[in-house]
Amino acid sequence: MHIGRHESISAVLTNGNVLMIGGANDRGILNSTELYDPSSGAWTTVDSMNDVRFLHAISVLLDGRVLVTGGVSSGAGITNTAELYDPSTETWTLTANMSHGRYFHAATVLTNGQVLVTGGDGTGPPNTAELYDPSTETWTMTGKMIYERVSHTASLLANGKVLVTGEEDALAGPLNTTELYEPSTGMWTTDGSMHFGRFFHTASVLIDGNVLVTGGVSDNYHITNTTEFYNPSTETFMPIDKIKNVPSSYKPFILTSKKVLADSENNGTAFFNTELH
Repeated sequence: MHIGRHESISAVLTNGNVLMIGGANDRGILNSTELYDPSSGAWTTVDSMNDVRFLHAISVLLDGRVLVTGGVSSGAGITNTAELYDPSTETWTLTANMSHGRYFHAATVLTNGQVLVTGGDGTGPPNTAELYDPSTETWTMTGKMIYERVSHTASLLANGKVLVTGEEDALAGPLNTTELYEPSTGMWTTDGSMHFGRFFHTASVLIDGNVLVTGGVSDNYHITNTTEFYNPSTETFMPIDKIKNVPSSYKPFILTSKKVLADSENNGTAFFNTELH
């Protein structure tokens, strides 16, 4: 890339290019973005965001635009700003602000095209949630989560509901609680608990509709190699094979072979075969 960065977020665009967004380095928080073209293997610098940000969240909308929300910004600190990247013009424009500033939050594109933003540290209670409507570029508050959540995951299930797992509680530490969001009612209901409390973990929706939850920070604030499956039909979790090497920072990728690739710059890679769990 043209600029070294950490805590940046990448988005795969509908044309197959990859957009790398924001983050920070030894020079401070960044608003720069770069575009990777797999056909040429080259990076190009594109329009910068209006705000510098890291610990933000991104969503690829159904129309191909990219929505960036919140994060930490210089000067203003935690921000409630949001902006849109248009791949056709390679430019960023500000859109309406969220109701609360947030970082370590989650953003999920629903089946109706709206974006659900949940929790996170910031200027509002960490159990709040709000919806972004791309057609009107406006935000509205929706039902509050049952638990306050920071550094959690939010996964869109095949039935249209959103599964939220884990969190970091300032007093209790990593929690194993989960809950489900029903878009038709805007309400949350408690769901089966995970076998392990965790935050900074990942949740991958597999081809068969199950959810693979991996790693994170668990009991006594240790990095964990535990993994478990969530079955939406029974709303239960089942512990499965542990990750062979415990990555301190990693990203899982769903492959067409029904395997999951856990990639870490510190500890190499590991495959998980979802058919042999």
